[in-house]
Amino acid sequence: MQTTQLGNSTLQVSKICLGTMTFGEQNSEAQAHQQLDYALERGINFIDTAEMYPVMPRAETQGRTEQYIGTWLKQSGKRDQIVLATKVAGPSRGMHWIRHGENDLNEINIRAAVETSLERLQTDYIDLYQLHWPSRNAPIFGQKQFDPALERPSTAIADTVAVLGALVKEGKIRHVGVSNETSWGVSEFIHQADLQNLGHIVSIQNAYHLMNRAYEQGLDETCYRENVSLLAYSPLAFGQLSGKYADDPKADGRLNRFPPSWSPRYMRPVVLDAARRYAALARSHGMTPAQMALAWCYSRWFVASTIIGATNLTQLKENIDAFDLQLSEELIQGINAIHADINNPAQ
Repeated sequence: MQTTQLGNSTLQVSKICLGTMTFGEQNSEAQAHQQLDYALERGINFIDTAEMYPVMPRAETQGRTEQYIGTWLKQSGKRDQIVLATKVAGPSRGMHWIRHGENDLNEINIRAAVETSLERLQTDYIDLYQLHWPSRNAPIFGQKQFDPALERPSTAIADTVAVLGALVKEGKIRHVGVSNETSWGVSEFIHQADLQNLGHIVSIQNAYHLMNRAYEQGLDETCYRENVSLLAYSPLAFGQLSGKYADDPKADGRLNRFPPSWSPRYMRPVVLDAARRYAALARSHGMTPAQMALAWCYSRWFVASTIIGATNLTQLKENIDAFDLQLSEELIQGINAIHADINNPAQ
């Protein structure tokens, strides 16, 4: 498995990252450990989680994903072989069970989140600590445009940078990343770090897939010039790009298991139309829809690592194997033609 340097950090991460948000909801502890073992066998050294996982978020299961990873780390003794990433939740999105729903990216909350994550993960340090979403009003999670009418009180980025810098100096986290961020947010985090003589963010974890290429609209330049690495999440668009929902609208998966309110942007009629077209294109070139979607994401020059998730080892193997597939120029032209007709339907 190829590796790459994460931003200007000392971290060398595999080009595929194992996402774990199914651990504790769709996967048992034993299944989670099997996935972790298999990923490591295939050369994946990068593991991503979050304090709010698993999904669908529930008070009864919150933190279970980190717990499962922690028991694996303790039993396997392989902490020094992996790059471990987790995230602190931003202001409450209805999750009142995380610090009584008063969570924000300020010192008291970030410190509390780091300490509980370290405890669950059974480790002394976190390699990459990420802000799951911004404190401020920003166009994310299906909100396509910035809306000033949605402004609200928020923690200043300068204050967030200060506490993260202190945690780095204390050795509890090694590097910092953002998630679900914008070009302005990336630039402001770097600006504030410069003002405080602290290290820059090294990564951004944003949705990036065939049905959401918004990253290419300016954020790619910002991150290239500032040396911030993209960690692409949802490369299969919540399963839509696997073709299974196009084949069977009642197929088992998150989009049918969880309430529509959890992921409405992936249920838009235009998304279903795009999924059918991408699936047909892949099959016409002798690939499964999932293989094409993943191979395309893996091949983008600005994707440092692609975060994949699976509910069984068969899926995980297919997802990893797609790394070795090459897309023809004809197939890429077909992808871009669909993109031109149906532009970012799941943004």
